[in-house]
Amino acid sequence: MPICIPDELPAVNFLRDENVFVMTSTRANIQNIRPLKVLLLNLMPKKIETENQFLRLLSNTPLQVDIQLLRVDNRKCRNTPVEHLNNFYCDFEQIKHQNFDGLIVTGAPLGLVEFGDVAYWGQIERIISWAKEHVTSTLFICWAVQAALNILYGLPKLTREVKLSGVYYHTTLEPLALLTRGFDESFFAPHSRYADFPDQVIREHTDLDILSSSEDAGVYLLASKDKRMVFVTGHPEYDAGTLAGEYLRDLAAGLDPKIPINYFPDDNPERKPLASWRSHGHLLFSNWLNYYVYQITPYDLTYMNPTLD
Repeated sequence: MPICIPDELPAVNFLRDENVFVMTSTRANIQNIRPLKVLLLNLMPKKIETENQFLRLLSNTPLQVDIQLLRVDNRKCRNTPVEHLNNFYCDFEQIKHQNFDGLIVTGAPLGLVEFGDVAYWGQIERIISWAKEHVTSTLFICWAVQAALNILYGLPKLTREVKLSGVYYHTTLEPLALLTRGFDESFFAPHSRYADFPDQVIREHTDLDILSSSEDAGVYLLASKDKRMVFVTGHPEYDAGTLAGEYLRDLAAGLDPKIPINYFPDDNPERKPLASWRSHGHLLFSNWLNYYVYQITPYDLTYMNPTLD
């Protein structure tokens, strides 16, 4: 079954060009089916690009998924037309009394910014707290993992001296876990972050299960025992050229970035990189939607008993 998105969203044509089955809201309204309601809180600057990346992964499942795009506030975005935000995104006040089967919180370019200095930190705290009562399962990506670990477990912000950038080798630690079902014993996934997630800190200060890690990149995939919270420290949603774009951007800004690890062929930025993580990304999102959302969410979302005032 397809993802269900607004008819005019740019992702409709983008995904159809990739032969992805997309159902517009007009067609979905005539079907007698209960789709999964998934909220996407998009914190990335290039919002349309990020929408396309996540919608691609959410489409690879037999489940029908109804996507609602959420913005953290209505501030202007330099990389996304305001008309796009106003037409396709909702504000938290509009949905705070609703319940959702799933919530995805994307990364954000805030690796060197202290939590208290993030302009919308208060809104992030409120949304993550709200999700505990209003969402069946929440998936945090990259910077959102660091934010959620601070809000939910009190973990301090840990920052690497050098940015982690590249495609890293990972080991599946719990192959029989539902979230890693079908994973290879080892796989590749992209990272682009200053945040540090040491194995020992996670084990000592949280009750989360560590499902996958990397010798070079640290902890990668974490999950709560009740399946309500999933944490992915990398970027399985990235396109083949996303890291290249970030590298060239930083180079042009005079930041003297290191060439992303295991990414450009022969470490030559003039050669086109190839994605080596697509199958992993699709399987991860498919497992999350099936085992952590669909299998445990109530048919009638009103039974979540919303408590937000």
